[in-house]
Amino acid sequence: MRRNFVSKNFLLLSVVAILAVPCEISANNEKRALPSHVPPKRSSQIHDGFGINSDLPREPYLPWNRRWWTRMFDAGFKWIRIGQYENSSDWTSWDWVEQQRGVFAVPQRVEDYVDSLVENGVLIQVQLLYGNPMYTSPAGKLLDVSVPAPGGFHNPDRSLYSLFWPPKTPEQIAAFNHYVAWMVQHFRGRVSYWALWNEQDIDYWNPVPNPEEYGRLLKSFVQAVHGVDPQAKVIYGAQADPSRDFTKRALDTCQCASSIDVYAYHTYPGYGRNLHPETMDSGAYHAESPKALRELVRNYPGIRAGIPFFDDEFNSIPSWEGSDESVQAKYVPRGLIYNLAAGVKTFPWLLTAAPDGNEYDDFGFLHGLTYHENDFTPRPVFGALQNTNALFSDTRFDPAIHISGADVPAYMRDDYPFIAYGFRSISDKAIVAYWLAGHSYPGNAFPQLSSELTIKNTGIEYPVLIDLVSGDIKPLAWKKGTTDTLEALPLRDSVMAIADETYFDWPVLPETPSSLNIVSSGNSLKLTWAGHEEAKGIIVERQVSESSSDRASGDWQKLARLPATATEYNDSAAPRGKSLGYRVRAFNDAGESAYSNIVRIRW
Repeated sequence: MRRNFVSKNFLLLSVVAILAVPCEISANNEKRALPSHVPPKRSSQIHDGFGINSDLPREPYLPWNRRWWTRMFDAGFKWIRIGQYENSSDWTSWDWVEQQRGVFAVPQRVEDYVDSLVENGVLIQVQLLYGNPMYTSPAGKLLDVSVPAPGGFHNPDRSLYSLFWPPKTPEQIAAFNHYVAWMVQHFRGRVSYWALWNEQDIDYWNPVPNPEEYGRLLKSFVQAVHGVDPQAKVIYGAQADPSRDFTKRALDTCQCASSIDVYAYHTYPGYGRNLHPETMDSGAYHAESPKALRELVRNYPGIRAGIPFFDDEFNSIPSWEGSDESVQAKYVPRGLIYNLAAGVKTFPWLLTAAPDGNEYDDFGFLHGLTYHENDFTPRPVFGALQNTNALFSDTRFDPAIHISGADVPAYMRDDYPFIAYGFRSISDKAIVAYWLAGHSYPGNAFPQLSSELTIKNTGIEYPVLIDLVSGDIKPLAWKKGTTDTLEALPLRDSVMAIADETYFDWPVLPETPSSLNIVSSGNSLKLTWAGHEEAKGIIVERQVSESSSDRASGDWQKLARLPATATEYNDSAAPRGKSLGYRVRAFNDAGESAYSNIVRIRW
């Protein structure tokens, strides 16, 4: 039942017990202050964590020399899903890679984008898609070249030369797999996860979704990927809806269940409406649900035991009916933690929206380029995700941790069930997440509720309370006479966490310098960039290549070590007649940041 949370008759008061901070001891037995906010954990500091979707940089709306790409490293995203540009095709798609029959290539900038991800600690999955008008067009006359369209087009597109016509005939499938094999071989050692198509169960597949057609393509795709790289991982990619019938029919046709390494699907509960994330398993899809879909896949004959699941698109959009940015900041961490407890890795959509696509500026966790002051600035959900990444990456669900005692008002229990999970980090430290899993309202409206909670089998000695949205950390104390009960904890419609004060045991690396640019200035090359927090200095690196026509070669060499205040550098010793690349990174006493964008010049 919907309720007006701003009614004065519905508001309750809560009090959180806050005591003095107990003594703080770090791993090396030195005094360490309890932070007031969740310290960031960078991508390079995480072994396995959450994902993000992102377009690859593309002028003019997603320029690489603006501060958006590097924020994924600073926020601690460990995985990325690439291959689409605002629901159209991107640099790695078939129509971009094979623009002349039998000629496969990606430009140097794409090599740099992939290298940037790898060298900054991010694991990559690539969607191999869609059609190529030179092969898959239903027109009587096929094109001689592929000319990729700009980002403004979107399915359904039934035009004769639409890229959404998939490969169906044996000849078309063979041509598609030549592209697949080239991609797997070319990026071998940098990319290990390969997904087939995007949302093949809706109208990205022309003219209508067909599970048997998808199953036939999947069978050959599996063979193409594993034939080039037996260690590569094949992703059944990624259904828009959790339709068990579509999956079963596709797998029945494929007869390749034993060769599928990952199963992927998407969740946008109540697309366009403000349905909370937990409804993905309780009504958003009527008789279907991700939970039921995973059960079908796990029990499908021949499927690999323990097959991983990716929810590789998930978001709740502030512009949707009944939503705003405060709702999004609550819902997205709830979805990630809910999936984590179920053993599902989540890739939220989308880092930064390119406003020449069909999504304008609505979907990005960072604002896109709309020529306003907030271009490329974070929405509240971005900070909430950074906190989620820092706290829950490299954790596993621990069913031995029990959380009980939530006193939810009787009139709320049906609409706002209490959800709580216990997790353990790779260093065996416990962290508990809890929230009221109901509908959130715009304006951050929710009653002030509190409750006593009992949490068992955690090993927590000095508990702290963490707000995932704001990142605030407050010390707590066990109820007198207990070591497992906490009084007057806030109950909210956003994720709260409880951990020991020693949980924050990672060093804080500096933020990545951004907006690197290069210009020739007399007899030297001038680099400029923007520096950010936590740095003590800047390192400038240079790469020298013989040619700019092929993939850049040559080791990166440290060129200069500058003070943190430096935002420019003149390379007066740059060798002539060479193709030069530059990048910068920051450092502090804890270590080094990720690398900035790369700039290249023929000098």
